[in-house]
Amino acid sequence: MRPHDLAREHGLSTQAIRNYERDGFLPPAERTASGYRVYTEAHAAALRAFLALIPAYGHATAGRLMNAVHRGEVEQVLKIIDRGHAQLLRDRETLAAVRTAVDHLTAEPAPATSTDAEPRTVGELAHQLQVTPATLRNWEDAGILTPARDPVTGYRIFHAGDVRDAELAHLLRRGGYPLDRISTVVHQIRTAGGTDTLARALADWQRKLTERGLAMLHSATRLSQCLDLTDPDH
Repeated sequence: MRPHDLAREHGLSTQAIRNYERDGFLPPAERTASGYRVYTEAHAAALRAFLALIPAYGHATAGRLMNAVHRGEVEQVLKIIDRGHAQLLRDRETLAAVRTAVDHLTAEPAPATSTDAEPRTVGELAHQLQVTPATLRNWEDAGILTPARDPVTGYRIFHAGDVRDAELAHLLRRGGYPLDRISTVVHQIRTAGGTDTLARALADWQRKLTERGLAMLHSATRLSQCLDLTDPDH
């Protein structure tokens, strides 16, 4: 096959095919005596796999996966895929937790009865959400978080409502929402007690999670076909 043959199947330019080969997303092409590239079914399978991996894992991770495939690093390929599935599962669990909390968004905070209900420091909350303290301070600057201050030390203190807002912000941020929109959602919940905006955001994020999960399923088939042609003994 020629570069044009690979490109035509996906509506790409021949330059894109050459770029993908240059970046290691496709295996090196054979050359004719006159220097023209010659591609095989292995290249076609690699291109299908790479393009299927992009909506599942993002362009950068898809590229790393294909680089590992062509280096014969099957264990590295599986490790990257495992990380992607683990992240998707964490996102699903976070979404489920936030949906459970929606029914209580307008309720008065219950008295602290356990360690989980105790106020958190910025470091503790950052650790819980697996973000940096600087991220929480950015969310505070954007008006998403409004922590109290310890009267003695002046340190930030995050109560149950603040933790809830931080969890919502974390979820929506992962869904690609900008800080100003997240701030609007949190503010509306605080002031009006309405959850319609949040419900729409959660439904949109659920749709994205479903799309990503299906994309992962589809890309797994393409990647397996590519591995069969690249390394039949994997």
